Amino acid sequence: MQQSAKQKKQLGIAVLALIAISFAGSKLNQRLDLTEDKRFTLSPSTIRMLEKIDSTVKVEVFLTGELPADYKKLSLATADILESFNSYANNQIKVEFIDPVEGLADDTAKAMRYDSLQKMGIVFEQVNNQWVLPSALVYFKNNQPPIPVDLRSSRKIYKQFNVIAEEPQEDVEATRNAAEALLENKFATAIDKMTRQDVPTIAYVVGNGQPTDLTVNDLGESLRNEYRLGIFNLKEGYPDASIIKTLLMVKPKATFTDEDLLKLDQYVMNGGNIIWFIDKLHAELDSLKRTEGQYTAFDRGLGLDELLFKYGVRINGDLVQDLNCSKIPLVVGRNPDGSIRMQRMPWPYYPLLSSRTPNPISANLDRVLPIFPSSIDTVMAKGIQKTILLSTDSSSRILPSPAVVSLNSVQTEEDLYSFNRSYIPVAVLLEGKFNSLFSNRLPKSVMDSVKQFTGRPFLAKANKEGKQIVVADGDIVTNEISQTTGPLPMGMIQMENYRFANKAFFLNSVDYLSSDNSLFESRNKTVVLRLLNKQKLQEQKTLWQGINVLLPVIVILLTGFIFQWWRKKQYSI
Repeated sequence: MQQSAKQKKQLGIAVLALIAISFAGSKLNQRLDLTEDKRFTLSPSTIRMLEKIDSTVKVEVFLTGELPADYKKLSLATADILESFNSYANNQIKVEFIDPVEGLADDTAKAMRYDSLQKMGIVFEQVNNQWVLPSALVYFKNNQPPIPVDLRSSRKIYKQFNVIAEEPQEDVEATRNAAEALLENKFATAIDKMTRQDVPTIAYVVGNGQPTDLTVNDLGESLRNEYRLGIFNLKEGYPDASIIKTLLMVKPKATFTDEDLLKLDQYVMNGGNIIWFIDKLHAELDSLKRTEGQYTAFDRGLGLDELLFKYGVRINGDLVQDLNCSKIPLVVGRNPDGSIRMQRMPWPYYPLLSSRTPNPISANLDRVLPIFPSSIDTVMAKGIQKTILLSTDSSSRILPSPAVVSLNSVQTEEDLYSFNRSYIPVAVLLEGKFNSLFSNRLPKSVMDSVKQFTGRPFLAKANKEGKQIVVADGDIVTNEISQTTGPLPMGMIQMENYRFANKAFFLNSVDYLSSDNSLFESRNKTVVLRLLNKQKLQEQKTLWQGINVLLPVIVILLTGFIFQWWRKKQYSI
């Protein structure tokens, strides 16, 4: 009787302990991440952002249903990352996986639904004759338009890549793996933009021949819904760094006066940020078409050299080529019926750019397409940190000024041997407290006029840290215009059925310069893909199939035999 009471007491204590552990587990939102690459651990900046959410954020994910294996894995990874988000956001993240055309039997209704989603920024892919929507929409408040999230990686990884020899072959597994690594940053950035209190102001600078036509259509559309976007005429006043977070300087064609430079310089000294997309040389494909297949690119004479040199970079008066390049359509003859025969030919003046150093802007990006870029050198600038964002591949060369643009710039084997340079910089990030170009150079009357126009005294050194990005090509952020469909997306050229990562690079650049948070640290996250050796797998396929089928049966039979033998030995009389 006493033994029974003792057992009941122990049972009661065990039940209470289980209840206490379950209750504590429900209150503690901790996950133990034992993976080497910390794939299930959120970055501190993401956690800080999530903990500040005080209202419901709704996320609709369209990557669901019967999916190919690689997309199914991406869908599961999306569910995991959003579950992690919710655990830090006090259960304010409401996630729903939906099929947007479920219940719609009529093809017309489905087409209308897909069309409306496409206008909202949802991306589509057709895989094995079925539509896959690797996208999500993030909602916050009823009066705010949702922000689309592209779940795919903007970086495609290739098994091999030689544009001249053959078309690239994508490594789908590695590409999807890169997409998983970026999910945290993509959702964190979208949620931050929806929930932030202050929306940065971005100003597109005009007054020095910058384009304002449809060639910058995609640039404006890309920024309009995420920032306060305006136009600033440099000829009419001084930009105010307390109002304008970042200036966009896109492909100026007219010379900058000393007054223009002073305005930009004082904007930087007061903490303003600038992104420069500069064509130092005049080199345009249209100019080549109007000549006999060859012309000399000339210096635009912008007058920016001394200012940029002071800040830490020099854009060289040259053109960069690389054998790893895009292709353009060229007339190669006539068909038997007399019509013109076109063929896409490698065009080394359009070298493909990528990141070669770890950085939060171009890391994990696909290739970026420039058009007639120049090279950049970094120079000594005290207190300025310099990071190469984009560079060419390993088969590059530089055409010094006067640079000749020719349809047949590579004609002989000797020409091929001249492509002996590697990783020539084309885009550089500058960070730190900049020094003024006009320090100890201005009379007191001019310094007084600066204070009169701006309300602030002339500064010989920046009063706070700033950031600048200098890109030696203006066409990275412009778009071509099709005569049939109108403006093309940024990063696309006609007759090239591929969209390069120009837009992603541009938006990352604007985000990095304009955001005060540190969400970009999650862009450097990598998820290691540990794959089986496919050659060994093929060679040893039968062996391992036999082991997987027969070994469990043998273990069970052996266990049963040993157990029976032990019973007979234990209980035999």
